[in-house]
Amino acid sequence: MGGGFRVLHLVRPFLSFLPEVQSADRRVPFREKVIYTVISLFIFLVCSQLPLYGIHSTTGADPLYWMRVILASNRGTVMELGITPIVTSGLVMQLLAGSKIIEVDNSVREDRALLNGAQKLLGILIAVGEAVAYVLSGMYGSVGQLGVGNAILIIIQLCFAGIIIICLDELLQKGYGLGSGISLFIATNICENIIWKAFSPTTINSGRGAEFEGAVIALFHLLITRTDKVRALREAFYRQNLPNVTNLLATVLIFLIVIYFQGFRVVLPVRSKNARGQQGSYPIKLFYTSNMPIILQSALVSNLYFISQLLYRRYNTNFLVNLLGKWKESEYSGGQFIPVGGIAYYITAPSSLADMAANPFHALFYLVFMLSACALFSKTWIEVSGSSARDVAKQLKEQQMVMPGHRESNLQKELNRYIPTAAAFGGMCIGALTVLADFMGAIGSGTGILLAVTIIYQYFETFEKERASELGFFGL
Repeated sequence: MGGGFRVLHLVRPFLSFLPEVQSADRRVPFREKVIYTVISLFIFLVCSQLPLYGIHSTTGADPLYWMRVILASNRGTVMELGITPIVTSGLVMQLLAGSKIIEVDNSVREDRALLNGAQKLLGILIAVGEAVAYVLSGMYGSVGQLGVGNAILIIIQLCFAGIIIICLDELLQKGYGLGSGISLFIATNICENIIWKAFSPTTINSGRGAEFEGAVIALFHLLITRTDKVRALREAFYRQNLPNVTNLLATVLIFLIVIYFQGFRVVLPVRSKNARGQQGSYPIKLFYTSNMPIILQSALVSNLYFISQLLYRRYNTNFLVNLLGKWKESEYSGGQFIPVGGIAYYITAPSSLADMAANPFHALFYLVFMLSACALFSKTWIEVSGSSARDVAKQLKEQQMVMPGHRESNLQKELNRYIPTAAAFGGMCIGALTVLADFMGAIGSGTGILLAVTIIYQYFETFEKERASELGFFGL
């Protein structure tokens, strides 16, 4: 037994207490999977609108304002933490397992169960830690105003919501639903945000009189009420600090570009060693790691923002805290704090083309950071998630598959020509498209749009695959 196994064995006493969804012991029909998926989504949406009981106020700065959409969280509601605990715990466990700090043999059932248990336990602990940090940092009013009873009640509500999200994700992953819960919740939140920004009927007074927040509604309102139609169109397309039609068109354009790139792939022919004449193919997509680099990059940045803001509020004269990030209140986004210096500022997208022109180094640093972070996370992810050339070669050998014209021993070498390149270059493309969306001012954020499109595309593929297998299953 390796030393790393003992670390995992520490989880064993907790396994009986951790919530668990049993794996499906039968083939779940397609219609039933759709029903489970819809119910899970409904529970998530209800939690996203259910206000926290016992909070004093949710006014003032929101440390996670930047990442709310991507982390599927909603301020002042039970879903305040969103998917942050489960994503962070998954990221930590994958990195520990990938770097061999914790030794896991995925072919041993007990090891898989222990790793899954460790991930859940860490997720619950992160939810508790974040809930306590939120309450103590005064996000809902000071603890003195709330009272100890209410403070404990808020922490319990947030932790319980974290456990619900872990269970819903496991329910879908264990074969009862389609795709993964995390992906479903992220895509729903982002699409909800884009639709709201396009069609929101709320009015905002930004010094030019009352204006509609929704870009499409504002366009029609301006065309109807203004006598100078050309000026009305110009304002609808280019108005500042509120969603405009250009933002909406940029969002649609990015959607189309990502869908176009999804079709890029290299198809390697493979055939069975045993069954003669049985041909197959192994496709390697350009987006080999899909949206994983962007999820990991978002988790990293959101945690940095959160820590930086909390530290800056308390110790804003400290040199190291200022190096991490300087923050000031924005005049447009209702008391939100925006980064104006330090690392946090440079890893945030420039707010407009004018901002880019005024500070080209910021734009350049952001571009380099996004491209390198996404490429690096993509390369790391294939190693830790079991999708590297070595792992794929092992899977194909186990299935008795070989590549025509290549010796069996050369299989890994041949896969190595494609997979690491697809991972790194695909990660960079994802980063570049995110930057493009940010620079064009697409609604939400570049990260959000990319996540939404890749997730919707994955769901479309899963949907088609499930339908095809169902038809095949019934012999149609």
